[in-house]
Amino acid sequence: MTDLKLIMQALSFAAHKHRDQRRKDVDASPYINHPISLASILINEGGVTDVNVICAALLHDTIEDTDTTPEELEQAFGFAIKTIVMEVTDDKLLPKVDRKRLQIEHAAHVSPQAKLVKLADKTSNLRDVAVNPPENWSLQRRQEYFDWAKQVIDQLRGVHPQLEALFDAAYASRPK
Repeated sequence: MTDLKLIMQALSFAAHKHRDQRRKDVDASPYINHPISLASILINEGGVTDVNVICAALLHDTIEDTDTTPEELEQAFGFAIKTIVMEVTDDKLLPKVDRKRLQIEHAAHVSPQAKLVKLADKTSNLRDVAVNPPENWSLQRRQEYFDWAKQVIDQLRGVHPQLEALFDAAYASRPK
């Protein structure tokens, strides 16, 4: 399969899996906008051309937030893409506080490809929280999210200076 076909297959798969989901912002934006944002950050702003990274970015929340299984992902996209997705997937059976702590602890130990997806994810999320936050998030909650995201990203620095600069620019918009 060609790279572009694989990327379109990943986009279509993610759109189908997230079809009934919405973001938590005031406008309840379609959830698929988030994975598309990651792919755009990676390609258009970071110059990333690794098709496995782009596909993993599009698919990064399918296991965590839909009924997708790791086996299904591997069958559709192969071992490499499934592995990257699994590296950035939280275990939803754990309490939220533990999931957040584990993201910080694990960030330094994931593959370089997973680090790129994580950088794009946190950059996208900070941009969203700064401009169009979840409607019930207080100023303190938004500030805490920014600070936690920075703790995660600080653990994986050195993988892609350009994407790290994009994250830092997004962090600079931390609500005051």
